[in-house]
Formats: sequence, C-alpha cells, structure tokens
Amino acid sequence: MIEAWSAIPWQQSHAPSEKLVQEMLNGQRRAVMSSLIPLLADPSAWAALATLVVMEVVLGIDNLVFVAILSNRLPPDQQTRARRIGIALALVLRLALLSAIAWLVGLTAPVIDLGLHGALVDGHRSFDTAFSLRDLILIAGGLFLIWKATKEIHHTLEGGDAHEPSAGKPAGLGFGAAIVQIILLDIVFSIDSILTAVGMTSALPIMIAAVVIAVGLMLIAADPLAHFIQRNPTIVMLALGFLLMIGAVLIADGFGVHVPKGYIYAAMAFSGLVEALNMAARRRRAKS
Repeated sequence: MIEAWSAIPWQQSHAPSEKLVQEMLNGQRRAVMSSLIPLLADPSAWAALATLVVMEVVLGIDNLVFVAILSNRLPPDQQTRARRIGIALALVLRLALLSAIAWLVGLTAPVIDLGLHGALVDGHRSFDTAFSLRDLILIAGGLFLIWKATKEIHHTLEGGDAHEPSAGKPAGLGFGAAIVQIILLDIVFSIDSILTAVGMTSALPIMIAAVVIAVGLMLIAADPLAHFIQRNPTIVMLALGFLLMIGAVLIADGFGVHVPKGYIYAAMAFSGLVEALNMAARRRRAKS
C-alpha cells in the first residue's frame, strides 16, 4: 500500500509541466507583441516618443548640471564613476516610478491644507497651501538645491578651487556623500520628469522608451559637460546660478505657483549664449 502511494505522481499534479510553462510564456510574449505592433505602426506614437524624448532631455539638464558640479569636487579617479552611478540611479528611479504610476499619480492628492489661498487668476489660484506629497517633495528638493548651490557659490567666492582635492589632501567631498546627495536630487527630478511624461501620453511603452533614450543621452553628455565646466570656471558660477533658479522654481511649484518651463530654459539659453560670447572674446584677447 505504501509503495503504491509513493508511486503516485502527486507532485506532478500540483506543479505545472514544462510544456504548460512554455505555453504561458509564449502567450505573454504574444500579448506584449500584439500591444507593441499597433504602436510601432502608429505615426502619432512616434511623434509622441520624439516629443517626450526632447522633453525628458530638457528636464534632465538640471539633473545633469548638478551631477557634473558635484562630481567635479571628487578626486579625478572617482569623478567618472560617480557620474555614471548617479545617472544610472536616475534611470532606475524613473523606471521604478513608471512601474508604479497609479501610486505616483496619487501623490498629487492634498494631504495638508493650511487654509491659505491666493486670488483667482484665469480660473486658477495664484498660490495654494493645500499641499500634496508631490508638493512637499518639490519644496524639500528646492530648499536642498538652494542650500547646495549657495554652499558651492560660497566655496567658489572664498577660495576659488580650494575645495578641490590636491596632492596629499583629502577631497572636499566624500564619494559616499556625493552619491547620497545625487540620489536625493534624482528623486526630486525623477518625480517631476515622470509626472510630465504621464501628462503627455498614456502609453507605458512610449514613456519607458523615452526615459531610456533620454537617460542614455545624459550618460553620453555627462563627461563632456563636466570637463567643460571644469575647464571654464565662469561656467561653474553660471551653472550654480541656474541651480539656484531651479530650486526657487521647485519651491514655487510646490506652493501652486507654476512658472512656465519655457521661460526658465529661454533664460538659461540666453545666459549661456552671452557667456559663450564672453569666452570667445577672452580667447581672442589671449591670442592677440
């Protein structure tokens, strides 16, 4: 009796066969492909992808500048690794937020209301103190960005490159501390980036593709940008000024005061153009 019972293949009745597992996987692949093929054949999907990639790259400029400035304070042998880790973490955070879109959208629901509201302008409040978790994160990120940019400006004005590592002296910033600060700003910029993506399209594959492409471009541009900033000290001050402005905009956004991003990036582009002219003039004077 015992031998007959042990001979019964009861385990096989509870565990799916290899053939069944393979059929399930094939069914999942077919479902994925059936959802992707209509997107690949839709011109509007490609237009949405191109638009979203441009938007993600523009929104990633702030993140990239911060990573470049912070990594330049590390010893030379750690700078590239810090930039790559920082940008890789930005990609991981963005993909993680995309996988939890429902939770992310829920961050916009008010959790604190101080009862103060601005006057109505074009149907919208000029400011609002009904804060959501997103608003609180933006305010905290803006304050951190203003503090960090102000601290870097102070270092630059007080001692020039005194905070840079030199022979026999430790770096002004530890590798671990730099990564922690990059992660904190990655969280803020990632939430802002993904909420923008959600507002532009509802197709998850398009959002994932746009984020991967944009972060890939950031990874390619990270080292050249950091080296350019390091070779041109006046660019450091200009970039820190940009970070101060972005911090103020994040705080304003948290209070319900929405500053059009086009104004911000137009100001940054104009300032960059003026500084480029100054650099060209300095090089011409140096040659003469």
